[in-house]
Amino acid sequence: MYKLLLFASLSLAVFSTSAAKIIDDEHVTKETDCFTGIFADYDSWHQFIAQKNKRKAKTETEYLKRIKAFEETFPQDMFDNFKTNLTCHNFKYKVDDVEVLGYIIKPKVIKNKLPVLIYNRGGNGNFGSVYFAAMMRNLFPLAEQGFVVIGSQYRGTLTKNDDLDEFGGKDVNDVLALIDFIPHIASADENRIGMLGVSRGGMQTHVAMQHTNKIKAIATIAGATDLVKELTFRPNMENNVYVRRIPNYKENKQAELKARSVMNWVDKLSRKVPILLIHGSDDKRVSVDNSIQFAKALDKHHIPHKLVVYEGDNHFLMNHKKQLETELVNWFNKYL
Repeated sequence: MYKLLLFASLSLAVFSTSAAKIIDDEHVTKETDCFTGIFADYDSWHQFIAQKNKRKAKTETEYLKRIKAFEETFPQDMFDNFKTNLTCHNFKYKVDDVEVLGYIIKPKVIKNKLPVLIYNRGGNGNFGSVYFAAMMRNLFPLAEQGFVVIGSQYRGTLTKNDDLDEFGGKDVNDVLALIDFIPHIASADENRIGMLGVSRGGMQTHVAMQHTNKIKAIATIAGATDLVKELTFRPNMENNVYVRRIPNYKENKQAELKARSVMNWVDKLSRKVPILLIHGSDDKRVSVDNSIQFAKALDKHHIPHKLVVYEGDNHFLMNHKKQLETELVNWFNKYL
């Protein structure tokens, strides 16, 4: 419910106000402040959400319940703290002659160069795009702990060309292009780069790792590691995502799914890049067995790793947000 509202609100705000560039690279064509438009201050955002819910709620009780949920999830003191202490920009960049949208978040006060986290989002196409509320809930807390966080929306997202996302195909280039920007970010340490993938982003992370040696550590949350086996757990992914997104899927189904499944190349993974696997035991979107079996394979091939399973939690790990944040921060602080 809130995702639809907040996605719409991002569309209203993205690229409405220019900002001084953080990324000094010619391929980055425009940067704008995240804290603009309806996100310029908490009252504007709150008013937007209130107006939307006023129209949608059938009763006053339902309306008040929705507003209370918003205020509990995104309290004003949290918003004000992040706006005071963080810089957040949306930006446009070119990959394969395609304009792609990205975002970068970092602390405002920086004494020394900071480690970088490349964040690979989940979902496909517009579904799962990193709107402001998702940044505030999942990425701002990481940046506040002393990281430069940079990510891609993947090609086609938030544009009229929603069919450009190949779900682990050419869109992986959108992730790899971010690595080239890091030396052009004054506050970023190009020798300390980590990668964090969530859900589909876990797959995206492992595919990207086949094409770079600049990543020092990775972490995945609820990532799919064997898309062939995963179809037996969630068969509707085939028609809803794979057939639409993956080129030549019907003709090359097995080959395309295996090319996106890290379980098929565990023996080729670097022993110098530690992997953190996090999953909820009650995940109904991506089976926890993906992380469990991958951990066993990593152990067999002596790849450094850690498996964390949150008992009873779902795909979004709603009951372990603080523990999740601590786990990620400790992991990347240790290995970057």
